[in-house]
Amino acid sequence: MIDTAMVLAAGHGTRMRPLTDDRSKAMVEVGGTSLIDHMLDRLQEAGIKRAVVNIHAHADNLEAHLKTRTNGPEIIISDERDMLLETGGGMVKALDLLGKAPVLACNIDAIWTELDTPAITSLIERWDPAIMDDLLLLAPMGNTLGYYGKGDFLFAYDGRLQRRGDRDSAPYVYAGVQITKLDRLAKQPVEPFSRNRIWDETLLAGTIFGHPLDGFWMHVGDPQARDEAEARLNGRQKT
Repeated sequence: MIDTAMVLAAGHGTRMRPLTDDRSKAMVEVGGTSLIDHMLDRLQEAGIKRAVVNIHAHADNLEAHLKTRTNGPEIIISDERDMLLETGGGMVKALDLLGKAPVLACNIDAIWTELDTPAITSLIERWDPAIMDDLLLLAPMGNTLGYYGKGDFLFAYDGRLQRRGDRDSAPYVYAGVQITKLDRLAKQPVEPFSRNRIWDETLLAGTIFGHPLDGFWMHVGDPQARDEAEARLNGRQKT
């Protein structure tokens, strides 16, 4: 049972300017809803009870907004006002708040539409702690918006992941949500680093798996992507 999430909301959102001149990226709205609320609503839908949210850029404004939420997961603040620690270091700093059990780790610049079972619910159902240290939600490259890269991962025959490496492209991109065990993070220092450091370990160990998103994924990383995502959401029938 996964009941706790880490919501990574501390970033400056530099590429989102001028929308982030007076707010954090987490507070940028898409379809009338802030990115942080898009994610917290998804977590509520999946039955998540606790959400640890890290804050740095425009921290007072974001913290005040989180206090206005009256439903969904219990919000616990991990304060990074003094130093932005990135996706890996931020989770290390929050370990005492997260507990010992596996958790969801969520980026706030990822939103999506769904076709059938809610994506996070489906991810949790796929989780197998006997063989997995990391389970990543992956978007097929053909069903994305706002992503300009060449893809991140390929599936091996047994569902384990391989990086794109020297290949020209890969069929899947990380969709910004994963389940992860915390023991490897507990061995890391509290310093700025990316979760890629942990993925390198679990790729080597063969304990990182992927789960395809049954829907359409949008990376809201700049104003153009925000506008395109809003247009798509406004025309949707079901999310």
